[in-house]
Amino acid sequence: MKIGFALPQFHHQAYGIAETATFASAIEEAGGASLWVGDRNLAAVRPVVGYGGQGNTIPEELNPAADPFVLLGVAAAATSQVLLGSHVLVAPLYPPVQLARSLTTIDLISGGRLLPGFGVGWSPEEYWAAGLDFTRRGARMEELLDALDAIWTTDPARYEGAQLSVPEHHSPLKPARKPRPPFYLGAMSERALRRVARRGDGWLPLIVVPSYVDVDGLVAQRSQLDELARQAGRDPQAIDTVLRVNIDAGTSTERVADTVKEIHERTGIDHFMIDSMYDVGTVDGSLEHAREILQLVAKG
Repeated sequence: MKIGFALPQFHHQAYGIAETATFASAIEEAGGASLWVGDRNLAAVRPVVGYGGQGNTIPEELNPAADPFVLLGVAAAATSQVLLGSHVLVAPLYPPVQLARSLTTIDLISGGRLLPGFGVGWSPEEYWAAGLDFTRRGARMEELLDALDAIWTTDPARYEGAQLSVPEHHSPLKPARKPRPPFYLGAMSERALRRVARRGDGWLPLIVVPSYVDVDGLVAQRSQLDELARQAGRDPQAIDTVLRVNIDAGTSTERVADTVKEIHERTGIDHFMIDSMYDVGTVDGSLEHAREILQLVAKG
């Protein structure tokens, strides 16, 4: 199994981002396989849609949010082997040229270790703050993937769509990963799973330990994704999975490790990213937490 961990980015850990390089190198030394960021451009005071598209509240842990691109760049420079991913960037919020430039830079610094994960998000206010139409976020994501593909694989590069337009421009600086970095996509709904089946190199599901662990649901969603991929003329085996594991406050590392092992045995998922922001308040504490989980998982 590959076990990765979230970089210090949210809640109390965000105030320790000066320790990001130390944290990243220590995770690599301890045997971690990957380092990850999420994305929160803002957390509205009175959201019309709540966290994950449910209710009308957002956890206070998401109020402080450090920049994901900067954190991945720091981690890239401080490590030599771990993969560097986003689970997920709210990609439609970003202009394609700027998004491609940031991700290309990170990929080149890391020598091709970038796993860019994208989602459409659930916060209307984030779209409003960017001057965008929240209701068209799915269509914007489709065009964004086309634009990124063009920017990353052609020179000169251009793209023209209904929502996005990239004028023809010189684009000689390409990512180290060829032909381009893979597209990992978050998805829970059937519509989003269809996008993964058609376009994704990887799928990014989520559980919360212990409050939301639905192994049967994961199995069912993966089966649905595989069938949709076959319908789209693709080999389901070509679509990777990285499972995000959020940890509820007060949860033991033993419980986390046992859950990861059970899911691996029942689903075959072999890459996990673990986020302790709800449970651990310091970067040092998060590092110790990660070391304990790695040791427990390694015991089998």
